[in-house]
Amino acid sequence: MIINILLLIAGFALLVKGADYLIDGSVAIARRIGVSELFIGLTIVAFGTSAPELAVSIKAAISGSGIAIGNVLGSNVANVALILGAVAIFQPLKISRSTIRKEIPFVVVASIATGMLLLSGSMALNRYDGIVLLCFFVIFVDYLFAMARDDRILELEEEKAIPHLEHKIGLAILATVGGLVGVVFGSDLVVKSGIELARAFGVSDTLIGVTLVAFGTSLPELVTSITAGIKKKADLAIGNIVGSNIFNLLLVLGVSSVISPIRADRDITQDIVFTLASIVFLLLLSGFRRRKLGRTGGVLLLSLYVAYIYMSLRAG
Repeated sequence: MIINILLLIAGFALLVKGADYLIDGSVAIARRIGVSELFIGLTIVAFGTSAPELAVSIKAAISGSGIAIGNVLGSNVANVALILGAVAIFQPLKISRSTIRKEIPFVVVASIATGMLLLSGSMALNRYDGIVLLCFFVIFVDYLFAMARDDRILELEEEKAIPHLEHKIGLAILATVGGLVGVVFGSDLVVKSGIELARAFGVSDTLIGVTLVAFGTSLPELVTSITAGIKKKADLAIGNIVGSNIFNLLLVLGVSSVISPIRADRDITQDIVFTLASIVFLLLLSGFRRRKLGRTGGVLLLSLYVAYIYMSLRAG
């Protein structure tokens, strides 16, 4: 018991400090190479914080566990409803016009495509479904390359918040990689005991994926986005969540189902609905509030997450 408590404290310490280094290093890299913070959020930060979902889902696919699909869907709902809701309460976020018009709608399309494949396949994804998802991911990567080319035309921001990293690209890369390692390893320490406890009480693999594992694998996004919000790096916070959701749906599920067809061990219709509802809700809140996600919107998103957890527990 004492060891688990110490591991929990160590995990949270790694999460917090790792997120701090990750944000500072990412911003420094963005300014040094001449791309926007949104681009860095959609790529380096999003892929890095999606690493737990990728690792858990691939391992589940190989072992034949039903946890992979529930993990991704639950994590995506947590990313938008829990994480952006919490971040907006801490620090209201200004969302860029590009994100509202392009990136968020892309998540909507990816969510619909994934939902249709799951529903048509009786809550399962085969290798052909995985190839379809990976094709969508290739389109997203092509869009990112186009964004990078456009970013290089733009003048770099004049603000110099982290000069000790900005002028030393090697140090910035080290801070980013070290921060990612701390965030990912810290989240792993935090979540393991909860998973074992849930299994001891006979909770299904998919429900564990939707709740405990999804929350645990969303811890990197949660801590990183809150840190970005506190540092007033809204583009990094939004890019992290939007990019992470796209990586989860298209890359994580795509790779997992290509490795081995995956099937949920219970009806996940409501999880599909909440996954789509959360991102549409974010789009509507952002559009009607002049591209700003404020504290009221944050409370509404958190309420949606509470409703999702309640429905998941009732269904499980």
